[in-house]
Amino acid sequence: QITEVGDSNFMLGEQVEWWRFREENDRLIAESKKPAAAEPLLLGVTRASLSTDSFISAASFQETTKVLTNAAMAGKIDQLSGLKENVIMGRLISAGTGLPGYRIDHKD
Repeated sequence: QITEVGDSNFMLGEQVEWWRFREENDRLIAESKKPAAAEPLLLGVTRASLSTDSFISAASFQETTKVLTNAAMAGKIDQLSGLKENVIMGRLISAGTGLPGYRIDHKD
């Protein structure tokens, strides 16, 4: 959870994923700007599932209509970067034999 916004685009109290926080701070530091500060936040299963960047993953858990309606109204695009949303969409996941180095594409 963001405790100081610095020169970032985050809002005070916003909950962001760790990788996104680090990516933004790395960019700010490279530009000699003030990085944001945050504290870890432990969420329960329901809150964690609904607060993900993936609206497809969030919609699969609870409040499906609300999550999908909000995503549509905001014009969101799901990048399908996680395991769960790729499984839901029937796409090959990047784990095990789905890793690019192990994948074999068959041409019919």
